[in-house]
Amino acid sequence: MTATIERPIPAQRQRAAGLARYRQVLWLLTKRDLKVRYSTSVLGYFWSILDPLLMSGIYWFVFTKVFHRNVGEDPYIVFLLSALLAWQWFNSSVSDSTKAFISDAKLVRSTKIPRTIWVNRVVSSKGIEFLFSLPVLAFFAIVFHAQLHWQVVLFPIAFFLQIVLITGISLIIAPLVVFFRDLERATKLILRFGFYASPVIYSSKSLPHEFRHIMAFNPLTGIFGIYRAAFFPSELIKYEAVIGAVMCFVILGIGILVFRYCERAILKEI
Repeated sequence: MTATIERPIPAQRQRAAGLARYRQVLWLLTKRDLKVRYSTSVLGYFWSILDPLLMSGIYWFVFTKVFHRNVGEDPYIVFLLSALLAWQWFNSSVSDSTKAFISDAKLVRSTKIPRTIWVNRVVSSKGIEFLFSLPVLAFFAIVFHAQLHWQVVLFPIAFFLQIVLITGISLIIAPLVVFFRDLERATKLILRFGFYASPVIYSSKSLPHEFRHIMAFNPLTGIFGIYRAAFFPSELIKYEAVIGAVMCFVILGIGILVFRYCERAILKEI
């Protein structure tokens, strides 16, 4: 009888198979999050756009009807929504990442899938909600006759950079909250400050010159500028976009290091 020799599976094939399984599990967890969130809701998906719509209506009324302040481009409602919808994704993802491990502690301990998946499923589910909210932006752009420019092709770059940024921040916050529970409340306060420290309701061009260089180190400044360039090309400021992109990857690198350092201790703590 001839013995069969089992050939070792090449490392590249193993990595490819592992990545495919990771994506499959991530997609299943993301779908579970979306179904749970809207299963008991009558309005369902519309809740994800109701909050930014109400906020947009308030700021539009205040700055265009009450104070008549020029804080952005015209039509202001399109200028506002093009950043506010992205901020909603950022805010909700970072906020929910504080519970990424605590809310599913049993599954985190019992499963052998990479623990980063519990952070990435939050980013993914909120990212899908962001994409579903874009028709609202398109509707207001049509109603207020906002002109679409070729810079709209840069939208995927802004989308990718925002994924990198949110993932990096979430990889820092999610494990640290396990050890420092007060960080959950602190994160909400920081996000509230971050809303006004980011050019959401105003343009970075409306800031005093000495503050604009400081604002460039806020990654959201460059990201929002790229989003807005689809309708307002002058909002795309190259040095803000470049510095913002570099900051996104720096934050991601820090997030990966923090997560790797804390991963084992998380399993003992939760």
